[in-house]
Amino acid sequence: MYTVSAQGHFDAAHFLKGYPGKCSNLHGHRWTIVAKVVAEELTEDGMVVDFKDLKHDLRDLCEAYDHSLVYEAGSLRPATLAALHEEGFAMVEVPFRPTAENLAKRFFDDLTGRGHHVVCVAVYETPDNVATYEV
Repeated sequence: MYTVSAQGHFDAAHFLKGYPGKCSNLHGHRWTIVAKVVAEELTEDGMVVDFKDLKHDLRDLCEAYDHSLVYEAGSLRPATLAALHEEGFAMVEVPFRPTAENLAKRFFDDLTGRGHHVVCVAVYETPDNVATYEV
């Protein structure tokens, strides 16, 4: 089995509503996403996938989150959302708790949906803390 990996980055804030600790407060991370793609046979160009294509797709997905507030649907009051939108803040609503674990699954699914044979996505919240989704 052949494997290649590519990584992307984005800066974004999040919070975990109702969490019994500091992560319930709004805070930010320099998120690093590492995607691992596999193939049993190489293309006729001798590749698993063209790094250019994998990096483009990963960069495109990361760009959608960059310099935004990633928040779980229903976790903010309507008045708070309205005020943030009125101020022009970039907001990304997700249908899940915005943990590194759930973001790993989201990136896995999104890259798979773009035609990549993904086997693993790791999401680093910090250089020392990583969550992984793999098959």
